[in-house]
Amino acid sequence: MKIERVHCLFEQSGTFKNEFKKLGIPAEDYDILNDFGETDHIVDLFGQIRGGYNGEPSIFDEISKDDLIMAFFPCTRFEDQILLGFRGELYQFKNWEDEKKLEYDLNLHSELHELYELVTQLAIVAIRKGLQIIIENPYTEQHYLTRYWALKPALIDRDRRQRGDYYKKPTQYFFLNREPNHNFIMEPMIYHEGWSPVEFAHKNTSVANANRQVARSMISKDYANRFIREFILDGETTKTDEIPFN
Repeated sequence: MKIERVHCLFEQSGTFKNEFKKLGIPAEDYDILNDFGETDHIVDLFGQIRGGYNGEPSIFDEISKDDLIMAFFPCTRFEDQILLGFRGELYQFKNWEDEKKLEYDLNLHSELHELYELVTQLAIVAIRKGLQIIIENPYTEQHYLTRYWALKPALIDRDRRQRGDYYKKPTQYFFLNREPNHNFIMEPMIYHEGWSPVEFAHKNTSVANANRQVARSMISKDYANRFIREFILDGETTKTDEIPFN
């Protein structure tokens, strides 16, 4: 299925955007922040999703059925560690009184509900408009979307290092209005071993003093390029100059 243009939502880094462009496909980044200097459209995506869901004008009106949306949806309230927060078992809570923990639970659940509502509305907008979309999020058995979402991932990458990333971080990809291709990539892959997320961030981002949360959200350009060629592009693909051989 030919792709005319790619719209990368919630991607400040430009990683996937720039790899699509290297492969000859126009691509743009959308986010409310521009810390990396790569955001082409500074926009409140949550507001756009709500608007699109409610039938109001939104960025989704300008996206063609021949385009592809890649949504790196915020995952901070869906991951395993949130369970520890709800139970008051995080290290920083050890001296908290029960009332403070319960007040925290109320706020945390409100944030979780909002994000769950938004990611679900995003999927519904794509279904209603017939738009091709890939939604990326971490994968674990306790992840909120793994346990409590009607959609099932079309792909689960259990070790991103096998495709050139710098650390494991299992990741799931939900495909709507398209199926993943499974192209055979005939080339060796560099295996980056021993890098922590923060080390990777400091070596590969223009954001000064990247913290662990920022670092763990990042994906290497090698991984992005290989993922695009293996699962998104049609037919055989060839190696680009930016992917080094061992």
